[in-house]
Amino acid sequence: MAKTLLPDALWAEIAPLFPPAPPRPKGGRPQVENREALIGILFVLYTAIPRE
Repeated sequence: MAKTLLPDALWAEIAPLFPPAPPRPKGGRPQVENREALIGILFVLYTAIPRE
């Protein structure tokens, strides 16, 4: 199993800091979950891969 970059205990502390998702009356592309976006940012920082 892969190492967790963002454990549940840490996410429980960080999650209240994110603003609520704005309403989308016209629909459109679904928003990426905050936790998934943060894990992606942490992955890039942790592995030091170049950003494209």
